[in-house]
Amino acid sequence: MSKLLNPKVLMAIKELSLSAKMTIDGFMSGINKSTIKGGGLEFSQYRSYQPGDDLRSLDWKMFARSDRYYIRESEVETNIGVRILIDASASMNHSDGDFTKIDYAKYLGASLAYLANLQGDAIGLYVFKNSGIFSMTPKQDFQHLARLFYQLESINPDGEFTKPIHYKELFAGTQKRELLIFVTDLYQTNDEITQLLDTLNTLRHEVVVFHVVSRNELDLDFKGYTTFEDLETGETIQIDQVKARTEYKAKFATYLEETRIKMLDRRIFYRTISTDEPLEQALRDFLKQRSKLRI
Repeated sequence: MSKLLNPKVLMAIKELSLSAKMTIDGFMSGINKSTIKGGGLEFSQYRSYQPGDDLRSLDWKMFARSDRYYIRESEVETNIGVRILIDASASMNHSDGDFTKIDYAKYLGASLAYLANLQGDAIGLYVFKNSGIFSMTPKQDFQHLARLFYQLESINPDGEFTKPIHYKELFAGTQKRELLIFVTDLYQTNDEITQLLDTLNTLRHEVVVFHVVSRNELDLDFKGYTTFEDLETGETIQIDQVKARTEYKAKFATYLEETRIKMLDRRIFYRTISTDEPLEQALRDFLKQRSKLRI
């Protein structure tokens, strides 16, 4: 595994575009290259050459082995639309060490966008924050990717998650199934995130949820802090960490399992990912889900 997949190393590279390129280059050098379908095409089968066939489709390697002419056929276009959804509510400002959940989400989103663009997919970006949604319709070109990086860098989390308005209109602009990747900490006040996911399900898109959590959130290891503040509502609570830790960890584990089951019931691919974990598994999950779509 490339050390550039380590989040601490990754986030030391301040420019998202450079970080994404170096991350994907390191990732690709460590996996089977056959995972990537070049040019958006997937080879299906051979057939014997017939007069009038396009000679450019002849497979000369097959001719060398068999002394017969074969045509490569049934190359199916597999380019898809990949939309990256980022939760930019205030809770994404939660930090663990030197970086926050939104830092991790930005670098994960940038790496996924770079990898999708490398495969010839159109990439879009949607940022959910307060009462609005920033949107970039999926396109496939380098200038669009550069603009996407710029918008990711500009994200400044604030307020609550976007209220459930116009979700269906926003994501119903295509007849093709698309891959929607949602990076979020899943904090919600009135099931607004659940409503978003239910709406996306009705559109029959493939949905992937990366549930971003921090290590101190998992372990309740805040090094002596006893007062906690809700970053979205401002409410505070005081606890005795020593007495509360065991019960808290048990309840949090139950919450994660219940969330996993809810996602499974909705046929949503779900993965919990901690901000101290390398990006490798998230990138592998992306390739796995992308390969399931055949437009």
